[in-house]
Amino acid sequence: MLAKRIIPCLDVKNGRNVRGVKFSADVDAGDPIELAQRYDAEGADELVFYDITASAEKRDIVGELVRRVSEVVFIPFTVGGGVRTFEDIRTIIEGGAEKASINSAAVHTPELITQGAESFGSQAIVASIDAIRRVDEKQPDVLHWEVVINGGRTDTGKGALEWAEELVDRGAGELVLNSIDADGTKDGYDIELNRMVSELVDVPIVASGGAGGPEDMYEVLSKGQASAALAASIFHYEHYSIPEVKAYLAERDIVVRPKVSIGL
Repeated sequence: MLAKRIIPCLDVKNGRNVRGVKFSADVDAGDPIELAQRYDAEGADELVFYDITASAEKRDIVGELVRRVSEVVFIPFTVGGGVRTFEDIRTIIEGGAEKASINSAAVHTPELITQGAESFGSQAIVASIDAIRRVDEKQPDVLHWEVVINGGRTDTGKGALEWAEELVDRGAGELVLNSIDADGTKDGYDIELNRMVSELVDVPIVASGGAGGPEDMYEVLSKGQASAALAASIFHYEHYSIPEVKAYLAERDIVVRPKVSIGL
């Protein structure tokens, strides 16, 4: 059985890590580089950085973030947020990140996923899906999620399950499923969304949005069948540590990766 991954997420705005509820991103949550170093030392399996700074010099900002992170951490990390072109992907991967995460741009330009996978390999291309629950008046009892973009502000009309399949067919090697309904609420992940997509595609699924504690991670990694659980606030504000979460999961027979010590 493959080990489940625990992944802290950092939303970077103007050089600082920020957090909010349902994409508000209005509360300062510390220095992203210092947090990255702490998570690396605690035994996080990976890190995810979303650079949400609005700037005409987006590529330079992302490139600097990648360079600084690659100098201080020894675990894989993914960078996303505002990735719009193939050159953005190149900047991220060639700068030292293992993966580039693509969200809104994939909806506008789906070929970007294919181009990135063909150039750098599917393992380097992460497709991120922001999904919100919708009610179909014709089938009110059937679960349905719509893909939204631009931080949840723009509807696309796309069904999340169908979009997940298309992204994988185009070459995405991993999917991040972020529930807009649960984002920042600490009320738990969307178990049904993660389970249904996990059963539909054959790439790793990273659950995002709603982590309130280790029990939520257990639920999404077991019942939700996710490959990894991503969380932000519970780690940033030290409500829980990476070792505490991993110990909780291991006690409940979830296989997790042990901390790896790097020495000379």
